[in-house]
Amino acid sequence: MIINDIKEINMKKIIIAAITLSMGTVLLSSCEDSLELQPQQSLSTDLAFVDKRAAEGSLIGVYSAVQDLEVFGAVPQTIADYQSDNVEFIGSFPTFQEIFQYSTLSDNGSISTMWRDNYAAILAANAVIKNVPGVEDVTFAATEKTQFVAEAKFLRAAVYFQLVNNFAQPINIGGVSTLGVPLVLEPFEGVVEFPARATVGEVHAQIKKDLEEAAAVLPASYAGEFTRGRATKGAAQGMLARLHLYRGEYSEAASFANQVISSSTYALAPGYGFYNGLTSEDVFTVIMTAIDNSRTGSGGWASYYSPAEDGARGDAPISQDLIAAFNEEPGDKRFDLTKVAANGLLYTTKFPDAVNNTDNSPVMRVTEMYLTAAEALAEQSGVTAAAINLMNPLRLRAGLPAWTISTFDSKEAFVSAILKERRKELAFEGHRRMDLLRKGLALRPVGDAQFTQSAAGQPKTILPIPQREVDLNSNLQQNQGY
Repeated sequence: MIINDIKEINMKKIIIAAITLSMGTVLLSSCEDSLELQPQQSLSTDLAFVDKRAAEGSLIGVYSAVQDLEVFGAVPQTIADYQSDNVEFIGSFPTFQEIFQYSTLSDNGSISTMWRDNYAAILAANAVIKNVPGVEDVTFAATEKTQFVAEAKFLRAAVYFQLVNNFAQPINIGGVSTLGVPLVLEPFEGVVEFPARATVGEVHAQIKKDLEEAAAVLPASYAGEFTRGRATKGAAQGMLARLHLYRGEYSEAASFANQVISSSTYALAPGYGFYNGLTSEDVFTVIMTAIDNSRTGSGGWASYYSPAEDGARGDAPISQDLIAAFNEEPGDKRFDLTKVAANGLLYTTKFPDAVNNTDNSPVMRVTEMYLTAAEALAEQSGVTAAAINLMNPLRLRAGLPAWTISTFDSKEAFVSAILKERRKELAFEGHRRMDLLRKGLALRPVGDAQFTQSAAGQPKTILPIPQREVDLNSNLQQNQGY
């Protein structure tokens, strides 16, 4: 069903009945040695789930939490770009400068806030998952309750995937037993706990479980544009495709990606105008408006990726390395999505609204599924017509020549070419860092000052567990190098 009057609801005004906690358990006061619980809402759990309407509001609160600037509102994605090779840093934020220069410290404030807000979103999802089934309301059908829980499970899985990718070495480097992030699967109910870090294998298993359970229940679509802003069966299948790709499980990755591609719900857009709206290109998008966005009035995607004369900070101009990648094949229409700023540097125009912050967060596009399926097939079988046929719609849309089987003389050359297409297609959307790390590649090119430090497996290719969390929780082990 559709959440009633969702267009009229300001998500930021409806907060799930959970305590927002720094590590998923508690907030540490910066001024005192004591623990200080800081409630971010005025509703008790009983009121938040008293009936169907309240449960709807609580679910919207989860969507609001993932809309946050430090969740899917631009900051984690920008941090990933600063660690890799798509952008430069010319800003004034010392916390971002540290990350760009590979001099990150464990007390980095941006990372600490990111950790806290991602766990706040998880707690919000946990509350829905636990409490919605028990809501007593004759108008609240069992199928609706099951769907609400499935939506929350999708969102929890997406947030956990983001966390483990940022704070733990990839599975291809550290294996399943490397330390991941704490698994907090219950809402806060007054008892402060201090969980240790689960392994990457355990976190992946929980993500997989949540997504599979969500995919089995979620509808293929909703009425109107909110199909793009709500969890669907296709979104859960797409996230499973991404998970399996990152794990090197190529058969499963191809299968889930192809399920999304073959769905009638999604289709490649004919051009690149979809960045300014919602189209069949979007599989899961966090919707922003002028009155309800990741940080109304003070930040969003364009704040980092647009130039200063457009009202932005202009912190993240396009790197020379990415420019060179586009110039390998002149005429790429994706390279037209750029502009030269007054400072002479090149910026993306994917996120043009630095004034009202209405640029949506492109968590997943169907284009990614084409790229995932093609890469997975290539890894399994080398250069095949099936993989070529997945890539050519993207090539032709970009104004580039179609590929044929004879274009490539080896599997390695084909996979490398797919990764280059992936880089150019998904630039500035939060994918590049993990695409390099999961292939065992350095985050910076040869000759870059941080090349050695950015090699896959090096300590500062992942983020530190925030120091205040380690100080508070003796069960938390810090990452190497911090």
